[in-house]
Amino acid sequence: MRAIKTVKQGYEPTPEILSLLEEFRAMVNYCIRVGLRFEKENHATPSMKKLCMLCYNELKGYGAYASYRLTAISRRAGILSARRKSIKRGFMTKTPYASKPLLVSCYNLRVQHGMMRVQLGAKRYQYIPLGAHTLEVLADPSLKVNSFTLTNTSLSISFSKEVEVELSGVRGATGIDRNLRNLTVGNDEKVTYYDVTKIVLIAENTKSVVGSFKRNDVRIRRAISCKYGRRRSERIRQIIHGVTKRIVDGAKANKQAIVFEEMTGIRNLYRKGNGQRRSFRSRMNSWPFQEVKRQVEYKAAWEGVPVITLTKAETRGTTMDCPQCGERLQVPIPGDKEHHRQLWCEKCGRGEIVT
Repeated sequence: MRAIKTVKQGYEPTPEILSLLEEFRAMVNYCIRVGLRFEKENHATPSMKKLCMLCYNELKGYGAYASYRLTAISRRAGILSARRKSIKRGFMTKTPYASKPLLVSCYNLRVQHGMMRVQLGAKRYQYIPLGAHTLEVLADPSLKVNSFTLTNTSLSISFSKEVEVELSGVRGATGIDRNLRNLTVGNDEKVTYYDVTKIVLIAENTKSVVGSFKRNDVRIRRAISCKYGRRRSERIRQIIHGVTKRIVDGAKANKQAIVFEEMTGIRNLYRKGNGQRRSFRSRMNSWPFQEVKRQVEYKAAWEGVPVITLTKAETRGTTMDCPQCGERLQVPIPGDKEHHRQLWCEKCGRGEIVT
């Protein structure tokens, strides 16, 4: 199995790099226009091969290096694929376009002498110095560098390695129950609670700060809101990173598989018109349960730990009884008002709270 990771760093762009990013963005937007025109005329989304036939020769007029034409077409395919999925789910979408300058490529990627080479044209290159952390990560000879994504402020390099997952060596399973304020991780022997209440507080504080803006210029409000939104996402993602790393390390040390419960369609429970308060819907819809699974999956794949997702039918009613003694869970912990709603078995005292 191939496991994939990405390392990201900042850099100072040169005028040549900025020009290349704008050129690539224009190529992507041209491919999007061609794809939308094809959809309108034929009532079908063009395949990658069909789009290459329609766009490849026309992209010669942009003057960018030839290998970037295919990556521009591939980028267009990803944007229109996301649009098609949104339409199938019943969401109205605007006409898509690439708004930010960027460059995505998997061709002629070479790292040498502590720098990454970016090809500007025929025998014309630009070298970007790599940071100490990036060089430390890429120094592993077992890694294969796949592609890079370049924006006007950051460089992301994707790399992979082959990992063998031996199911025969698995001794048991560790289940993860994703809740709004905690992550419950356990098996037949031990239950651990990871307190993530701070995630809820960060989301509520950000909402309060953004809601207090009184500027009349909508562009300024949008820019500041985006700034605080990015800050919120980074802070929440960092907290989840710390928890998921401990979960995967524990599963690897105990040679156990990680088990998730399928949670598709749960957002439908917190929509307008369901008889719930606006603050409650906002809090539940900012619940990052999918981010927890995403981080655990890629970290587990990198460490060779199997991940299993059970359907709703397979997990129905399993969180109501203690797997060790069969006593009903969700009882208050005596004398502990802070954790009075956490899963806990009063009979056998099974569990552990981690803050």
